[in-house]
Amino acid sequence: MRAALADGTVDVLCSDHAPVDDDAKQLPFAEAETGATGVELLLPLTLKWIEESRLPLAQGLARITCDPARVLGIDAGRLSQGASADICVFDPERYWKVKAQALKSQGKNTPFIGFEVKGKVRYTLVEGQVVFESA
Repeated sequence: MRAALADGTVDVLCSDHAPVDDDAKQLPFAEAETGATGVELLLPLTLKWIEESRLPLAQGLARITCDPARVLGIDAGRLSQGASADICVFDPERYWKVKAQALKSQGKNTPFIGFEVKGKVRYTLVEGQVVFESA
């Protein structure tokens, strides 16, 4: 999958964000709902893949921005005059530890709890308005 994303065989990367609350996860495995929080980890995990694949940053980030928009036929995922100002401002060098209580998602279930990841979203803007800000 990593190689297919890097060489363009696979066009896009997504989080498949499917948060599930604790009540639905704290059941025997066969009875528990499937799913995990993913949207908050999409950036740092993508940055890790970009670094390990030795891809240019812009090429790797395209897999989660303009490439999905193109595949879906949506006029989004790019910065240009007249385009909607949907922007993610991030610190690519900031390390942080994944902690369930710090996740903003409804679901706190992820196999990455306790991992230290690199790349932190600082601001999210939708149509030019700040809708998320982190410390």
